[in-house]
Amino acid sequence: MIVKVRVIPNAEDNEIVSRIGSVLRVRVTTPAMDEKVNATLKNYLTEFFAVPPLKVNILRGANGCEKPVGIVGHTEEQFKQVMECIP
Repeated sequence: MIVKVRVIPNAEDNEIVSRIGSVLRVRVTTPAMDEKVNATLKNYLTEFFAVPPLKVNILRGANGCEKPVGIVGHTEEQFKQVMECIP
């Protein structure tokens, strides 16, 4: 499954703020100019979707705020259920 992610840096906690269609708005604790934003995002999505770290890949937009992220490890139905739980 490919999910579009809009990253919001400098947050107090890592969290998914909302979902607009298939776009997730995710807050991360890392500063915007820090190269660790992608690692923080990947680690958080790994925990949130309960998949191994190798199953989450940032496909494009390493330096941008919006990035498509590939996530594998569950069936499409399982991903759909998780996505529907996000406000």
